[in-house]
Amino acid sequence: MIPVSNQTRRRVESLFHESEWQRVLDYLLRECGDNLPLVDSSYEQLAERIRFAVLKLSHGNFKKLKEQTREAGMDWRDVLMAAGFGEDTEAHLAWNPEPTQR
Repeated sequence: MIPVSNQTRRRVESLFHESEWQRVLDYLLRECGDNLPLVDSSYEQLAERIRFAVLKLSHGNFKKLKEQTREAGMDWRDVLMAAGFGEDTEAHLAWNPEPTQR
């Protein structure tokens, strides 16, 4: 299992309400990591890139997060492209969502 990084945690905390943080983090750990096609446990940077992409495309909505994670399960390259992270392996690092006002 690929751990959720502090950078991923910060983005979850910006996008989701505090009451959802743990559920989202647990979901990412369980459903969006080395269980994806062609991602093994040594690919932490790739997993983080995919996690950032599904988070960005979720817009802070857990249902959309699940939908995007299912898409990543079919072909995570499509999710990376949709999020704008497909052309540059470090593009996801520049994405810093504004904290949600809820």
